[in-house]
Amino acid sequence: MTDSSWWTHDVSNQVDELTDYSLLDTDAALREGLDRAGAQAFVPGLSDYARQLGRAETFALAERVNRLTPELARFDARGRRVDRVDTDPGWHTLLAMYRSADLIAMPFRDAQVGRWSAWAAGFYLHGQVEAGSLCPVTMTQASLPVLRREPALWESLQAGLLSREHDPLDLPIPDKRGLLIGMGMTEKQGGSDVRANTTQAVPAGAGGRGAEYRLTGHKWFFSAPMSDAHLVVAKTPDGAPGCFFVPRWRPDGTLNAVHIQRLKDKVGNRSNTSSEVEFQGAYGLLVGEEGRGIPTIIEMAGHTRLNCVVGSAAMQRQALVQALHYARHRRAFGRRLVEHPLMRAVLVDLALESEASLQLSLRLAQAFERQDDPAERVWMRLMTPAAKFWVCKRTVELTGEAMEVLGGNGYINDGILARLYREAPVNSIWEGSGNVMCLDVLRAVAREPEAFAGLLEDMARRSHDDAPVRHEIDPLRRLLTMSPEQLEGQGRRLASRLILVTQALLLRERAPAVVADAFIATRLDPAVSGWGTTVGQCELAAAQTDALLARAFPE
Repeated sequence: MTDSSWWTHDVSNQVDELTDYSLLDTDAALREGLDRAGAQAFVPGLSDYARQLGRAETFALAERVNRLTPELARFDARGRRVDRVDTDPGWHTLLAMYRSADLIAMPFRDAQVGRWSAWAAGFYLHGQVEAGSLCPVTMTQASLPVLRREPALWESLQAGLLSREHDPLDLPIPDKRGLLIGMGMTEKQGGSDVRANTTQAVPAGAGGRGAEYRLTGHKWFFSAPMSDAHLVVAKTPDGAPGCFFVPRWRPDGTLNAVHIQRLKDKVGNRSNTSSEVEFQGAYGLLVGEEGRGIPTIIEMAGHTRLNCVVGSAAMQRQALVQALHYARHRRAFGRRLVEHPLMRAVLVDLALESEASLQLSLRLAQAFERQDDPAERVWMRLMTPAAKFWVCKRTVELTGEAMEVLGGNGYINDGILARLYREAPVNSIWEGSGNVMCLDVLRAVAREPEAFAGLLEDMARRSHDDAPVRHEIDPLRRLLTMSPEQLEGQGRRLASRLILVTQALLLRERAPAVVADAFIATRLDPAVSGWGTTVGQCELAAAQTDALLARAFPE
């Protein structure tokens, strides 16, 4: 029996984080986007996956794999080198869920209309619950178009890469039911400057495409080291960078000489392993032509950057949903939080940003599906790095704002918002930081100035009566008249304004008028000052706010 004299309090006015809901059924913008893309055939499978992800058990699994982080075992009990990373079983459960939904091979399996939008939807749904497990599947998916151009190698990998079955066993490739591929580019002295890499690759025989090489050197960031193979950049004897397929196990069944030095102790992305490794004569096969390693690996980066955009949009969405759920049930100063005007301004700003990021993600996915069209390829080359810069950068701020809605409860490490906040910066840094993305945009503009000018003309035509949108296009045109040195200093301005105009046009064409009107008024109207310095500087009528929050997540 408890002595009632020691009873100090009752727990009241506390709001549990939202679980046990369908992530798709509650997302009107995503459902509309799938319908618009002609992806109706994929919706039943995505609906099942969304319900599976939304279960309290899945959220608990996500929390656990980020708390019980991977551990490195360099040697076995008798001193044999094993370079093994031990993970919580829940890690493999999450990977198995993702793979069984066919979200690795889906865009490449056939030519069905809407496949890229369906993939983006699945990635977006998964990223709302657990983001770290998206790293190895992202790299695996991005490797497919590169490896398919190597007939002999692809023949040995095809079944495992296209498989819908996750295989957690650490075995040679021929013995695996499903394969994962990682990447190894970054070295300590170079970072984003891959041409500064020093890792050497010496041919074991005559050399050349598809031939065997021996790699010696290091990688400062080696993502997902327990993958079945990695695509690695190393220099051939002529000093030119090549791209190499480096499996974990050699063809003779022995462990390859890829030695894990340590695991990175990261701010976020805790469930996923990043490592430092040394190659000590590691076995590798040259992928692509000699001297073309950087263009080969950059093709992978085009896909992984798309994933960064979609993954960041997913974090924005989950942050919004959790903040809105909390504000609707928590009371302060005699009212629900959602009834306070200042809180409503913050929440509606989060809702506008979230839908704009989703619409941009779905449009990028469509461009990847339609890249046989030259105009779509141009759009994809310009918008992918700009979108990665803007959406990933904004996610860092927006997850912080959503965390603040929960106050001290949001700042506790075992909560969803704290994990999102720690996770958000990785997409902004990985696969090229913000400045690298802006430089990529500038390079794309410099290579194809006529195409960029044509893109701006198309934007002007589509802007119709939206004067604030048209007002943003002329400054973008003027940037084309600058010298390269002047223009580089304007790279962030160019990328951010380009994306804001694009988002405004997409919302005007794809979202209800109340969403587009509010976004344009708060982001692009010159009469509205202060937007962007902090979230929540929206001056919207009560009816607009009600409509926007109801669309964002129904009560």
